[in-house]
Amino acid sequence: MGVLAEGKIVRLVELYKWRELPLRLDVWPFAILYVAWVTGVATSLDATDAGIVLAALFVLHILTFLFSAWSVNFRCFVQATKVRDVHQADVVKVIPSKFSGSKEVVPLQMRKLIVPTALTTSSGEEIWFEFRRQRFIFSEQLNKFCKLDYPSKEAFLVYSKSTGYGSEAKSQAALEKWGRNVFEFPQPTFTGLMKEHCMEPFFVFQVFCVGLWCLDDYWLYSVFTLFMLVLFESTVVNSRLRTLTELRRVRVDSQTLMVHRGGKWVKLSGMELIPGDVVSIGRPTGVGSEERTVPADMLLIAGSAIANESLLTGESTPQWKGSIVGRELGERLSIRRDKNHILFGGTKILQHTGDKSGPLKTPDGGCLAVVLRTGFGTSQGKLMRTILFSTERVTANNWESGLFICFLVIFALIAAGYVLKKGLEDPTRSKYKLLLNCSLIITSVIPPELPMELSIAVNTSLIALARRGIFCTEPFRIPFAGKVDVCCFDKTGTLTSDDMEFRGVVVLEGKLELETNPSKLPEYATRILAACHALVFVDNKLVGDPLEKAALKGIDWAYTADEKAVPRKNHCALYYSGSGQPVQIVQRHHFASHLKRMAVVARTEDNFFALVKGAPETIQERLVQIPAGYIEAYKQFTRQGSRVLALAYKLLPDMAVGEARVLEREVVESELTFAGFAVFACPLRSDSAQVLKELKDSSHYLVMITGDQALTACHVAAQVHIVSQPVLILTLRAGDGALGEFDWLSPDEELKFPYKKDKVLELSETHDLCVAGDGLGMLQRTSALQLVVPLTKVFARVAPDQKELILTTLKAAGRTTLMCGDGTNDVGALKQAHAGVALLNAIPPTAQGETLPSSESSTKTLTPSTSSTASTSPGQLSPSGRPLTNAEIKKQQLKKMIDDMGEEGDGRTPPVVRLGDASMAAPFTAKHSSVRPTVDVIRQGRSTLVTTLQMFKILGLNCLATAYVFSVMYLDGVKLGDMQATISGLFTATFFLFISHARPLDTLSPQRPHPNIFSPYVILSLLGQFAIHLTFLITAVKGAQAFMPEECIEPDSEFSPNLVNTVSYMANMMIQVATFAVNYIGHPFNQSIRENRPFFYALGSAAIFFTAITSDVFRSLNDWLRLVPLPKPFGHHLLFMALAMMICCYLWEHSLRWLFPAKMPTLRPRQRRRLTKELVSKKVK
Repeated sequence: MGVLAEGKIVRLVELYKWRELPLRLDVWPFAILYVAWVTGVATSLDATDAGIVLAALFVLHILTFLFSAWSVNFRCFVQATKVRDVHQADVVKVIPSKFSGSKEVVPLQMRKLIVPTALTTSSGEEIWFEFRRQRFIFSEQLNKFCKLDYPSKEAFLVYSKSTGYGSEAKSQAALEKWGRNVFEFPQPTFTGLMKEHCMEPFFVFQVFCVGLWCLDDYWLYSVFTLFMLVLFESTVVNSRLRTLTELRRVRVDSQTLMVHRGGKWVKLSGMELIPGDVVSIGRPTGVGSEERTVPADMLLIAGSAIANESLLTGESTPQWKGSIVGRELGERLSIRRDKNHILFGGTKILQHTGDKSGPLKTPDGGCLAVVLRTGFGTSQGKLMRTILFSTERVTANNWESGLFICFLVIFALIAAGYVLKKGLEDPTRSKYKLLLNCSLIITSVIPPELPMELSIAVNTSLIALARRGIFCTEPFRIPFAGKVDVCCFDKTGTLTSDDMEFRGVVVLEGKLELETNPSKLPEYATRILAACHALVFVDNKLVGDPLEKAALKGIDWAYTADEKAVPRKNHCALYYSGSGQPVQIVQRHHFASHLKRMAVVARTEDNFFALVKGAPETIQERLVQIPAGYIEAYKQFTRQGSRVLALAYKLLPDMAVGEARVLEREVVESELTFAGFAVFACPLRSDSAQVLKELKDSSHYLVMITGDQALTACHVAAQVHIVSQPVLILTLRAGDGALGEFDWLSPDEELKFPYKKDKVLELSETHDLCVAGDGLGMLQRTSALQLVVPLTKVFARVAPDQKELILTTLKAAGRTTLMCGDGTNDVGALKQAHAGVALLNAIPPTAQGETLPSSESSTKTLTPSTSSTASTSPGQLSPSGRPLTNAEIKKQQLKKMIDDMGEEGDGRTPPVVRLGDASMAAPFTAKHSSVRPTVDVIRQGRSTLVTTLQMFKILGLNCLATAYVFSVMYLDGVKLGDMQATISGLFTATFFLFISHARPLDTLSPQRPHPNIFSPYVILSLLGQFAIHLTFLITAVKGAQAFMPEECIEPDSEFSPNLVNTVSYMANMMIQVATFAVNYIGHPFNQSIRENRPFFYALGSAAIFFTAITSDVFRSLNDWLRLVPLPKPFGHHLLFMALAMMICCYLWEHSLRWLFPAKMPTLRPRQRRRLTKELVSKKVK
């Protein structure tokens, strides 16, 4: 048992101490064996046998060293001893959490601290290690490694009184603890990376195979294979170097800031900041000033700012950041909850407003802020780590790959054992050649190109997604996307448009009518809509929530840069009557998802007011008096799909502006008076219904997860095909005697069923279920989550942490999930889903799926085109403005085509993901405002699964056939020529290249791909086809032997062409090509063989090639391949047998596809089993 570690990426840590060199298990046991060989084996056996024993011993010793490099566990076992005391350890073995990387041995570091901390040991030392740019420090009290803590969870009182580091000693101690504010990671050299790649198990195995082939005189084939290997690895290394070079360009902004240290303001670079520093931060002003990024995560103590966070979250709307003034001083900071007070590293400040009410006055008019986190500890650093460690080679179905190879190796061992037994029975055979051939049999069933082909399968999908504006930072998610069976969607801003429409206000004065005329709206309702918002001016442009902009436009008011709301000119009558006086915002309490409301303190010429808006059920609890018909009114409009906000206010006593600014939120938002309901229309995006219907028709279960009201959510869910049956909403029973009981209630409240755990399954078969946030809490308390959540279609009024809970519950129920949402409130759910897709509000790519590079798309601006240039495309003008000639246009088109080909890649290396392309919100980031990317991600995921499956089948069948040729036919003296083996390898590589680049179909199929290699369909397909291949091979070789003269073939002689060799080579090649043709999986996932033109032409060429060599049309070609002429009737018989073999394989394969289709995972049986189990356990009790 190791030492526990804190944090999400490390599961366990084991302590080790290095052994002395003579005591290592890869040194002293082999020293004894070498001495034993010299003293015993070398003197008792003949030279050949002794040489074989020494070679085996030498290979075993080399393998021991190699396994130390490949396996962390083996290295620790051989070279180190496990210890219990952390003070005795030299290194630690880090065992990461799932999908957080592989095990690593990292050095354990110790240092004496200037100022002791809580994690300092009794001897005054700090013991720590670093894993994936995160530091973990040992705590003696807790007996575990804790993540390096940052001052980001203190009480607001601590921050409000902070004045920075008072002495040089304290700042030095902090610098020693946290280090410089930089993104430091070593830039490896080409040689270093190439060495790392060449030490990988498969590469070593491939080189070992090349060595065996050389020993068996296959020189040309060996050189060709080695060249292809080195070329492939060099390309991958170059790609990784490009990615790392790109990442090194992302640095902490080195702008000069005013920092309060030693009791005075000093100028320091952003790279010198340390957590706990108090700084002055703002947008640079003056001539020649540039936009700068925030160098670290900071908490605003005084002042406010507008920040562009699109680089991190993808949120296109600038975010308002306010100070902590007015917050409860005893409350602790939560970065996730209180993000409205935090400037995140890597974001840009568009505008700032200084405030001199803080504990310190900034010398340059900036906002006062405390540095919370620096370097890789910041939000930007976390995204950098994600991108940095996603550059490792990724394949699909890794564990299944290992099992599949084990399955093939068992077959090979049987074949090799048969050859060894038969060979040893013949005393004339060379033992050296016999052992060499047995080694070739075993190695032949492990496809050397397997990792290369699996990498291509994933990388091709990554490239295709990148060309559609979808970027992936976690490539292992691609195969999961192909297995998705539950698609979850956020509603607001995802399924619905950001362009809200203000419909009017409902007042509840004895009638339920929507007042749409701005001049007839109630005074306080108008003031709330005009002033209770988070809109701001940036560069003379109003930015903020589309709903709030729609409200301001709907009431025909304007908002000025000095935070004042004023009626427009056509409301002069209102102004003079007093109800249209300008409203000055004094203090904002921003919207918080856990509170479901926002408030402002505002003033007119006469009075101070508290203006509040929020969810109707939240505001209801804070009203002094609830008007009649309150609940019925908002439910009526939410049933129509409208978004309804309750408006409330209260008069505040006379006070100074300074007092108003520090009023606590609870005071502002209590004892309110109802002012009306604001009703907004939330139109669907143009393609939401179409995309979700396509997903539903392709065997996906659709779910909506939203923070909006349940009735609104159900209305929208019906429009986008999520619900198709009558809806029941889990609702808290009204009345004092209800005691927290719930009912299933229809939207019109005509149907009502009491909630009973054992009746949920029955209800779900006739109704679609909707659960709200309070219902979800009840299900969690009663341990009914896993029963009800997988049966629910709509989740409404859920907080961000509840969205995360829904996804974890679905995963625990065995579902493969996709979540699509924006990059703000949905972060937790997007991270929990198997495939999370964050949508950025950007222009979707063209029909061809091409997007501008991020560096261009971010800098290009649209300018009005004049009539003179409207007819001429920008690409047809020279830099000087003159029209281009036809030759110059052709040259441009050729250059563009070459550039596009270079960008598309060949699948050998993944595309480079830049910081501007990725979002910290989700593994997949789509530069779209529509939900169409979900279909693209699933299409590519299915394509990857299908391609991987067909590659395994093809490689398996080819290797089994090769093993047979090397085993049984070797005993008959049959051997392939060097040129023949080279041509065979070239054929295989070409066909693999063509099938791996098959494009997925544009539409998703209701049929699902087989998710696993080990299924009845795959195993039966392999065994059946191999039996057919074997029959064909044996029949062909026996037919050839009938024409062979009675001559003695020396088993271990050099290759010499004869009829049996020629026929076995042709038959083996025909089997290879037939295997590709039969096992290619086209419709309904990928292009068919005819649509995949390169593959189709390659198959046609192969058919012509076989016809030519069997007919002996080109004698020189046959001589070059060292093939002897076939007897006249036998050549035609061989072609007909090959055709029959292919037809039999085709019929067998497609019969199995029809008999064993991949099925949609069913909900009901799983739920029934769980429910039955619970009922039985209750009866037993």
